[in-house]
Amino acid sequence: MTSIPARMTAIGIRQPGGPEVLVPEERPVPTPGPGEILVAVEAAGINRPDVMQRLGLYPPPKGAPDIPGLEIAGRVVAFGDGVQRWREGDAVTALVIGGGYAPYCLAHESHALPIPANLTVIEAAAVPETFFTVWHNVFERGALKSGETFLVHGGSSGIGTTAIQLAKAFGARVITTAGSVEKCAACRALGADLAVDYKTEDFVAATKGMTGGVGADVILDIVGGDYIERNYEAAAVEGRIVQIGFQSSPRATVDFRRIMLKRLYHTGSTLRSRSIADKAAIARALEEKVWPLMAADRLRPVMDRTFPLMAAAEAHARMESSEHIGKIVLTI
Repeated sequence: MTSIPARMTAIGIRQPGGPEVLVPEERPVPTPGPGEILVAVEAAGINRPDVMQRLGLYPPPKGAPDIPGLEIAGRVVAFGDGVQRWREGDAVTALVIGGGYAPYCLAHESHALPIPANLTVIEAAAVPETFFTVWHNVFERGALKSGETFLVHGGSSGIGTTAIQLAKAFGARVITTAGSVEKCAACRALGADLAVDYKTEDFVAATKGMTGGVGADVILDIVGGDYIERNYEAAAVEGRIVQIGFQSSPRATVDFRRIMLKRLYHTGSTLRSRSIADKAAIARALEEKVWPLMAADRLRPVMDRTFPLMAAAEAHARMESSEHIGKIVLTI
């Protein structure tokens, strides 16, 4: 039996604010309830929702720990009643509702997956949040199919680098936006057919130019604001626009006639507050359809930089600088 301490040093949020409010705090090691596993965390991914939570703009859902962190990788050290799949010592990566910035974290057993073959534990910690998000929104909500054209904004982000690889793996043409020559080059290296520098180019004109005036069949947007109306312009007839963030603004002035004239679909989702069953279904789909691609080394998370857990504030500053390409991960 693994010896589990009663207390641990995790990263808490002292008060809403900048990266400096992320501070070490002594916390009790959580105890797994029915259907839960306790993971000794070796690495934890950093995501935009963590930054939003730190700023006080994205409070944890009811029942979630206030410690930030939505994805982890490590080994199972304990499990609650009813757990069927996992046993002590199993190496897992898991989507969690919070608590990842800590040496120990709870996960529901159905939201954990085996660490994909060919990935390190650090790479595995960079998988759940982005892969769950992209799979559900691009392939389930957006219904992207082989041969279609896919436009993803923020192609050098964790979401973007994942979306480019998955869309290409399933036979789509990929257009992406990014904010520098270097980032555009990184997107093309991942397989993007066209990378548009949004600071100097118009993605609507570029999308129409590449598609012979047809437009994109599926658009994944993390920006919002004036991108919403521009997405309607860039979309093909019967296009599907999927909203997963508002880095610019959740408000926009839009001519909605485009929805009618093009018969567009505009949908969106969040992940953290979804039901256990919803997230379990996404996990099953990933294990069936995406895990074999990672085992075959056809795709893997793009890694930017790692930081030790106690340098979580530096990691957040790196993310907010927008200089990163791919995922930022804490090591424990």
